[in-house]
Amino acid sequence: MRLSVIIPVYNGREHLAQCLEAIWRSTRMPDEVIVADDASTDGSGALAREMGARVLRVGEAPQGPAVARNRAAALAQGDVLVFVDADVALHAEALAQMEARFEAHAEVSALFGSYDDAPAAPGLVSRYKNLFHHYTHQHGRREASTFWAGCGAIRRGAFVQAGGFPEDFAQPSIEDIALGMRLRRLGQRIWLCPEIQGTHLKRWTFWNMLRTDILQRALPWGRLMLREGHLANDLNLDWHNRLGAGLAIGVLLSLLAIPFWPWAGIGAGIALAALVWLNADLYRFLARHGGWRFAVGAAGLHFLYLLYSSAALGVCALLHLGERFRRTSKSAEGL
Repeated sequence: MRLSVIIPVYNGREHLAQCLEAIWRSTRMPDEVIVADDASTDGSGALAREMGARVLRVGEAPQGPAVARNRAAALAQGDVLVFVDADVALHAEALAQMEARFEAHAEVSALFGSYDDAPAAPGLVSRYKNLFHHYTHQHGRREASTFWAGCGAIRRGAFVQAGGFPEDFAQPSIEDIALGMRLRRLGQRIWLCPEIQGTHLKRWTFWNMLRTDILQRALPWGRLMLREGHLANDLNLDWHNRLGAGLAIGVLLSLLAIPFWPWAGIGAGIALAALVWLNADLYRFLARHGGWRFAVGAAGLHFLYLLYSSAALGVCALLHLGERFRRTSKSAEGL
């Protein structure tokens, strides 16, 4: 089995060296490493070439990671395409684990792993984001309904059959989720393998978190699910997170109602207590990795995440209903 590692990069020199160093330390060396340079201006391509990777210059203007991955995949020689983000440092055994899973399970077409529980970037937001991602993937279902390209692999045949990553995403977004949905529609099996891990090197800020979670994740993901007519029940969208979102909304609405109905404070307290109970395991996990002061701050960010993610999905649902109403009205006028 030949493994082709594909790394899309756009001005990612800051972390690319660590990403490539980790790959070259793998216990199972890749058969080739292709860095798809998406018109970087910071020397990312030159750095990758110096470090022994094959570099593909995608174009003279950025086209997005989906296009970059697809162009590199078209050149790759491997039986398995391994996708790694430029800000992820794979664990030494990750490639060997991927190969072993594919060899032992011919029925599996794609798999993906998880960030580890030792994020590189300090600070409340960075540690919360990376640890929450780790926790979510560690508790996800083995039989996944989506795909993740930060640390994931796909058999070449399945990738070609699915048509690769959809290229209508000009920025990092949900192109990997959309590919996962394509694979599942084709009857392909995708596994979440939480033991396959890498360290996330990205430094998050509060505003970067909001912009990414809302504009690049929740809104396009909501539109995709409504268009496909399928609401996933896995990872961030499982029943646990849905119930948590409902409780967070209940807390907010109860607090807003207090000036008009003081008894609403009791409802807010009950909803908050239920939310804490529901996520007690997550909060204990965060406390073990950063202390209770960190856990309290992270719980606040998690509460905010539940609110704005729910709001984004609600906006998508309203827009979708509005579009359906307009189409129905036009059809009625034409009769």
